Amino acid sequence: MYLTYDQRSLDIQYSPSSCVPDINVFLREYAERSALARDRLEVHSGIRYGPRPEQLLDYFPAAGAGGNLLVFIHGGYWQELSRLESSFMALDLVPRGISVAALGYGLAPRYRLPEIVDMVAEGVRWLDRNAAQLPSSPSSIYLSGCSAGAHLAVMSLLDEVGWQRHGKRPDRAVTGAVLLSGVYDLEPVRRTYVNEVLGLDPRTARECSPMHRLPSALPPLVVARGENETDEFGRQHREFVDAVRAGGGRVTDLVVPSRNHFDLSFDLGVPGTRLGDSLSEMMGVDR
Repeated sequence: MYLTYDQRSLDIQYSPSSCVPDINVFLREYAERSALARDRLEVHSGIRYGPRPEQLLDYFPAAGAGGNLLVFIHGGYWQELSRLESSFMALDLVPRGISVAALGYGLAPRYRLPEIVDMVAEGVRWLDRNAAQLPSSPSSIYLSGCSAGAHLAVMSLLDEVGWQRHGKRPDRAVTGAVLLSGVYDLEPVRRTYVNEVLGLDPRTARECSPMHRLPSALPPLVVARGENETDEFGRQHREFVDAVRAGGGRVTDLVVPSRNHFDLSFDLGVPGTRLGDSLSEMMGVDR
């Protein structure tokens, strides 16, 4: 439990880069593969989904109409990365008939975490409202996110007020979600170096924690993490899976051998990997 750690140990537990020799290797690969996707695939770049300057998405349509759309929400502890490094999975998914949207959002410290949560939820609602007008007109929307992006994906599913304004509940608009190496309880994060930029107080940390807001029903989930992650990321994963199942939710629980916090997402669209096959099964597409 996080309360048993001293400050240095807790900071290490919430530093995913402590499990890899060089985080920059993965960050460069995100950027390079995403640039390759923009170069090789049809892309509608910088589609605006809200009033703030950062509320932009890149949309990669698959051939055909009425298929699936995967909305990817990047990580970076709510303070780093962007949509421009977050479309690499399109290289694998679009040729298989799955459209991809890389969702951008504003970052801390310019924005507080509740504002970031609202931005991402607004992007998901926008895609639901406008899917029929997008190229390929996808009929089913799935969310995916890594680390902070997994947190934001779940918070979008819990966005009761925003969805009610549009006459829907999130479990009717979003068909399923794939959550990678997520953070679902922010109280321990509030006690680490990460909070120097976020500025969370106890109340905001609780209000922005999916673990404390889970409804009686969510769409089907794949909840995955790499084998090579810290104990605290493992605990967050286990406790979230248990809580969703206790509420009657359907969860595919994956701990992927030989993968870490940063390279797990490369498997998203790859048949023959545990994560890629779980996504295919959720979407009902051929592996």
